Amino acid sequence: DRFGMLVDVEYSNRKNNRLKRLIRQAEFEQPDASIAAIDYHSGRKLNKALINRLATCEYITEYRNIFITGATGSGKTYMACAFGMEACKQYFNTKYVRLPDLLIDLETARTDGNYKKVMAKYANPVVLILDEWLLLKPTESEQRDIFELLHRRRKKSSTIFCSQYEFEEWYDQLGGDDSPLADAIIDRIAHDSYRINITS
Repeated sequence: DRFGMLVDVEYSNRKNNRLKRLIRQAEFEQPDASIAAIDYHSGRKLNKALINRLATCEYITEYRNIFITGATGSGKTYMACAFGMEACKQYFNTKYVRLPDLLIDLETARTDGNYKKVMAKYANPVVLILDEWLLLKPTESEQRDIFELLHRRRKKSSTIFCSQYEFEEWYDQLGGDDSPLADAIIDRIAHDSYRINITS
């Protein structure tokens, strides 16, 4: 019995350490975020049933994406980090990053000769949270990086997009008809996505 207890304690410690490591590596903007603490007051018009379903992480095993849209300060980042925390609790490798920072990281890596390594850092996590998605219109080079990232993640991982723009506006933010990659990028993320719009 004593040996069994020691084994159980060791197993629990390893699971706890693994969870702490996953949370630390995720680099959440709001590491205290929690599904239980999401505010559902009437003005926000949030679908609690959908949010609770997404909190089960079933969308991850289905390789589906989540779009969270709303104005600045509406709680997009908090909600995304809360979903990310749930993913960590189920031991899914998770990563949070602002899109502007990711694009700078890739551009620097291209200059330094580390492009493949840095791209893998963002392409490989099972769950990737892209905050400030299309806050600024990406350049042609940045669009190629976005396309490459999303192409690598397609049908084998899940991405959570946080944007001030409604999904219907993303095509124009990507350059619209003037961009050869706008359609390709939208095509790689829109299929079977879950959409949450936070009204303040």
